[in-house]
Amino acid sequence: MKKELLNEIIKKKKKKIEFTIITNLENGESCIYEKDKPIHKNFKKHQEDINLCFDKKKNGIIDGTNIFVENYIKPIKVIIVGAVHIAQYLVSFVANLNFEVFIIDPRGYFASKKRFPNIKVINKWPREAFSEIQTDKNTALIALTHDPKIDDPALQFAMNNNFFYIGALGSKKTHTNRCQRLVEANFPKESIDKICGPIGIKLGGKSAPEIALSITAQLVSEVYKNK
Repeated sequence: MKKELLNEIIKKKKKKIEFTIITNLENGESCIYEKDKPIHKNFKKHQEDINLCFDKKKNGIIDGTNIFVENYIKPIKVIIVGAVHIAQYLVSFVANLNFEVFIIDPRGYFASKKRFPNIKVINKWPREAFSEIQTDKNTALIALTHDPKIDDPALQFAMNNNFFYIGALGSKKTHTNRCQRLVEANFPKESIDKICGPIGIKLGGKSAPEIALSITAQLVSEVYKNK
């Protein structure tokens, strides 16, 4: 790989830009490609397959060719609202899955660096905390507090900003009451229906680590949904 190309790769990774390295294994020619931008003429006929690999987060050789694709995808942001016991297990699962994890909880005695080492912890109310996180449609929200004063503003922010995954802990009754509050706050039914509540895939588990595992499974499933 040429030095100029390597330097460009380092720059893009530092800036957290998503890109693909395309290599012709037959002659060693390589280039950097960003989706929806012009592609090098020597790889143009493979652009559709390259984009498909990018969308599916798939690295490897394109079938029937000598073209190798390696994708550099920004970590998906996962915002956990509520530094509760389940959150400790949840963090240990998702932090190893190329997710960038944040904890929001105004209650300092829950959200501490001691309980959540190496995780960005924001001891503020959600409306303040979200100003410190750059979010987009590739962001997920997991609300765990059961406290409407904390969970509801976070859920509203997530719906207003089209997060790809929104989940909230609680029983069916709790979720019904939550949805009613959102209706009263003038959120449309189709937006409310996208909230996963009660959160998690039904694995049958009841303990904190089992619930955390079910949430992680549902989150990963949503990442690859429609891919």
